[in-house]
Amino acid sequence: MTLFFGLTVFAKEPISPIPLNAPYDKQKALLGYRLFMDPILSSTNSVACASCHDIFSGGGADRNKVSFGVYNKKGNIQSPTVLNARYNFKQFWNGRAQDLYQQANGPIHNPVELNMTNKDVEKELSASQLYRSLFLQIYKTNTIQFSQVIDAIVEFEKALTTPNSRFDRYLRGEKSLSQDEIDGYTLFKQVGCITCHNGINLGGNSMQKIGLFEEYKNQKNYPDLYSITHDPDYKNVFKVPTLRNISQTAPYLHDGSAKTLKDSVIAMSRYQLGSTLSNQEIEKIVKFLKTLDGETPKILKEKI
Repeated sequence: MTLFFGLTVFAKEPISPIPLNAPYDKQKALLGYRLFMDPILSSTNSVACASCHDIFSGGGADRNKVSFGVYNKKGNIQSPTVLNARYNFKQFWNGRAQDLYQQANGPIHNPVELNMTNKDVEKELSASQLYRSLFLQIYKTNTIQFSQVIDAIVEFEKALTTPNSRFDRYLRGEKSLSQDEIDGYTLFKQVGCITCHNGINLGGNSMQKIGLFEEYKNQKNYPDLYSITHDPDYKNVFKVPTLRNISQTAPYLHDGSAKTLKDSVIAMSRYQLGSTLSNQEIEKIVKFLKTLDGETPKILKEKI
């Protein structure tokens, strides 16, 4: 830690603050916001992207263990947060989407989720005078194309960043943390959590196997990396989830088996670190994790 002109510079910290300015096209993002919230994108007109990603009070994730799509069909994995997803190196738990464009395509076509084809989406939106007007204004076309729908949704997702968490402000030398919170961060690094949870998103930048020190029960229908590669070595290998806004995204883990943040820390220390933390250590780490709650994305304060 070095001091320059009264500012604290954490040049060697393995975690970086979320950038204060994440560029996006506001006009497109507002259209994407409307689409994200609209069940018109589902075959039953009853499910929206927001149905599985609570961007207002659920940290961008789902409070259910798994989400429910059209005809109340049950998903097979916990819905990850869409907040700060622009900072993930890949999307979905098994990393099958290389970017947000591929990711946005997935749920719309999935028969369990929104169950729509490209033509279905274009037809439904073209029947709406409001959407025809909005797409004409933004994309300068009288014909709504599915690629434009995805483009708008992605632009909205790019706007879903949560900067200025207490911890980010601490890293920038703008705010102090309590001693317990600082101790929790120190423990987070010392016991090894930082090995996987680092960078801007404290995760989202690598694939890791759950169950390094103790075997984690594998479920055949889980979309892990094995479901793509069919290589047995990749069973129970998932993208490391972000810890941003983690206090809001219960239940935890890919299967939603950890009900509380404390349960999640205990499980991770057991399966990933091969250690048993004291209750005091767990509480301090939890206190640190709660400092990762950032500001509400500015786009959500806009009217649509």
